[in-house]
Amino acid sequence: MFIQTEDTPNPATLKFLPGRDVTGGPAHDFETADAARGASPLAAALFEVDGVERVFLGDDFVSVSKADAIDWRHLKPGVLAVIMDHFTAGLPVLTEEGANAADSGGDAGEYEGEDAEIVSTIQELIDTRVRPAVAQDGGDIVFQRYDPQSGVVTLHMRGACAGCPSSTMTLKAGIENLLKHYVPQVTGVEAAL
Repeated sequence: MFIQTEDTPNPATLKFLPGRDVTGGPAHDFETADAARGASPLAAALFEVDGVERVFLGDDFVSVSKADAIDWRHLKPGVLAVIMDHFTAGLPVLTEEGANAADSGGDAGEYEGEDAEIVSTIQELIDTRVRPAVAQDGGDIVFQRYDPQSGVVTLHMRGACAGCPSSTMTLKAGIENLLKHYVPQVTGVEAAL
């Protein structure tokens, strides 16, 4: 089995491509080992590698974020071994519980009338134009909420996007401009805390 690796804009995160489906569907972001336990045997095993701080499972990739004190030269072989062993053994990536716990973001059904139409347009733009682009960099951005009073959209940064030094620029220069262009009611974009 050959696993490709790719750098991401976030120096603390590497993208691993095993050449097969990982989740085969919605992405899953594990910020802690406790979150991975019971939800993903692969993510739980990756957290056992000293220095792994976050695991993001995409459709066909795994993004791993490391502690600042650890160098990728020391961490990468261990991560590669865990991924290879996992797929070679034919183990499931997600448990049934984990598969049912995908975070798809906010729901347009929470809004009414014109606000529901605005949120639906925002979600469509994020799903069709933003998410595919950031997935190439090992991350994900999910709609969380829209405030009709202020026009501010809040997005949840996941995977390589979480903690990335260029994420503020991506939000402001990229996503905010895109949303303002297509949805005039949008006045700003911010990251969820």
